[in-house]
Parts: sequence; structure tokens; C-alpha cells
Amino acid sequence: MAGVAGSGKTTEGLLVARRMGWVFADGDEFHPEANLAKMRAGVALTDDDRWPWLRAIAAWMNEKAQAGESAVVACSALKRSYRDLLLSANPAVRLVFLVIPHDADQARLSHRHGHFFPSQLLDSQFAVLEMPDPSEHVLVVPAIGTTEQTADEVMRRLGLLPSAGGTPAGESHPAP
Repeated sequence: MAGVAGSGKTTEGLLVARRMGWVFADGDEFHPEANLAKMRAGVALTDDDRWPWLRAIAAWMNEKAQAGESAVVACSALKRSYRDLLLSANPAVRLVFLVIPHDADQARLSHRHGHFFPSQLLDSQFAVLEMPDPSEHVLVVPAIGTTEQTADEVMRRLGLLPSAGGTPAGESHPAP
């Protein structure tokens, strides 16, 4: 799951992973402490900050795919070059990009407490955002309904059916 901060990628990704009985990883767990400290201080990350983080996520995705395991990871993937790197991890990788209007996103972030990403950084994410275009083969899903509605739409568009017995997975990946 990809999208700007507050788009629901972690919430939706975790729900889809649980429904499918898959492992879930939050991309935030792959950030080095220096990145987290910058964001806590209200400083936007640069491409130089993001590349090692993205490579760590791509390596984890490739590891899961090579092991024949299905998984969901939440990661902003704001630029095409970032998505290209993630999609190159393995041909089986599918990317869902959640889209939310700026005002709705700002409202969500204003209600989120205790997270390292301050709401004042949201504008920096929208400033660098490159919306996926059809040539990327990225599934773009509006994130404006309830959590369940959005997860249902993601699963419908991906052709996924929940696992029999509803095996609860959703385990988090330990930070690298």
C-alpha cells in the first residue's frame, strides 16, 4: 500500500493482510533513526534520505516473494522512481496507491497523536507527489470511504478472496 501520510496505507494494509492471512510490514519500521529524527523535528526527507529506506523495503519484499510468501507493506512511494524500485523487487509485486484529497488528509492527521510524522510535513509530501500514471501498472484507489470499504475495494480490484478460516496474520516485521 502506498500513498501520502494519513492516506490509510498502514490501516488498510494491515486489514488486507489480516483478511488474507498474510504478513504485514509498516514501511516506517525500515527508516533509520536519522530519518525518524528529521521527521520528528519537522524536516522533510530528501531523496538521499529515502533511497536506503526504499532499498531495504524492496529487499524485504523480494525476500518474501522468493520464499513464496504473500505479504503487504505500507510505504509512501511518492515518486515514480520510488515505485519503480519497489516494483522491480519481484515480478509478482503489486502496488496499490491510496489517493486522498489534501483537506481530508489534513483532517485525519490532525486527529493522529503520538506519531513521529507531524502534520506540518504533509504539504511537503503533496509537493513531491507524482501521481501514478497508467504506464506504471499501479492500482489507484480513492481512500475516502470507511476502512472496510477501502479494503474491500482494494481486494476486489486485486481479485483477492479472504483466506478460509480468516487466519489472523498482520504480524509486523521487526525493524531491520
